[in-house]
Amino acid sequence: MRTVIGGIDFGTSNSTVGLAQDERAGLVPLEGDETTLPSAIFFSFDGDRARFGREAITNYADGVEGRLMRALKSVLGSSLVNEKTRIQKRSMAFIDIVGLFIAELKRRTEAFAEAPFESAVLGRPVHFVDDDAHADRKAQDELEKAARAQGFTDIAFQYEPIAAALDYEQAVRGEETVLIVDMGGGTSDFSIVRVSPERARAADRKDDILANRGVHIGGTDFDRLVSIAHVMPELGYLTPTKDGKRNLPAGYFIDLATWHRINLLYTPKAMNDLRQIRFEAARPDLVERMITIVDHRLGHALAGTVEQAKIALTDADEATIAVPYDIASPRLTRRAFDQTIAQAVQRVAATVSATIEDAGLGAGDITAVFLTGGSTAIPAARQAILQLLPQARVVDGDRFGSVGMGLALEARRKFG
Repeated sequence: MRTVIGGIDFGTSNSTVGLAQDERAGLVPLEGDETTLPSAIFFSFDGDRARFGREAITNYADGVEGRLMRALKSVLGSSLVNEKTRIQKRSMAFIDIVGLFIAELKRRTEAFAEAPFESAVLGRPVHFVDDDAHADRKAQDELEKAARAQGFTDIAFQYEPIAAALDYEQAVRGEETVLIVDMGGGTSDFSIVRVSPERARAADRKDDILANRGVHIGGTDFDRLVSIAHVMPELGYLTPTKDGKRNLPAGYFIDLATWHRINLLYTPKAMNDLRQIRFEAARPDLVERMITIVDHRLGHALAGTVEQAKIALTDADEATIAVPYDIASPRLTRRAFDQTIAQAVQRVAATVSATIEDAGLGAGDITAVFLTGGSTAIPAARQAILQLLPQARVVDGDRFGSVGMGLALEARRKFG
């Protein structure tokens, strides 16, 4: 029986699948003609059916009763991975929900290819978890276990920036030393790689990888920082208790601002705690706004409006964060956004500098910078990276497809 081999880029915000085809690679149309599938699952309470990608987000936005899950990749390697969340009458571990999404990627790929898909290279960030080798290895093991449970028999891993380098290499005409920048929804990863048409034919490329680094900062972190700074104060965050002796507990506000923690608020205990916080608050009217959002399961809708404002500021100087239920909707300027994410961007830039140092190179030795991942569109992040390498040629790759394409090329080498 004919089978297909390929690569899976399971992303925090979006996922792709690349298939190895002879000497080429191509992305699978996963949702209509779209080659990206938003990494989202919606569990409808009508028939207990799971929906995926854009359909999941649309169902949630249309008010269909159910539960939305996003940014699932962020639970890998964390204490949340084996915790369970309530889905109507049953409880599901987060790792099993990750498995459901991987199974859907497999199913859609097999429907497209009309053949079994059992051999795959899975992309992974340089660090699932910063500064914790044990948790990082645990995260990869969890992802592999989830994939094997869905029927994958041959599994390998490749760093996502290395996969992007393999994709970039298909277009080079001579030897280059390239900095690969992969800034996605959950992590920012960097590799310095020697590429050339001749090197592309080599079976072993380890000597061409000069340095690898990553930091757990991505688009969802920028969303969280914006939400905490500009939205959560409208819901009572950092406001005092009525006796003026302390500020209100911050935990639930942080959860509401963090994509993969939002569903933790949808429990009777969380609601009881919020009502107690409202009773203690000097501004109970603000906490009532928080309760309204949680009670109506609008946490992901709120996070989505923050994300949309962030995206709008790629080109605009100002955007509105449209908070649900006519709650005060802050205006966010580009300058305020840049200030809010400045510390995180500095960490990203410092990681790039350390990567160059690890490679034993100077900035002038880097001939090109290849940018992939949706967060490379953020002007402040892009500028902070590129100003470190003013002489390098800047190449914009497919923001959402380069890693999937490179993983398919790696799959052909390993399994073809």
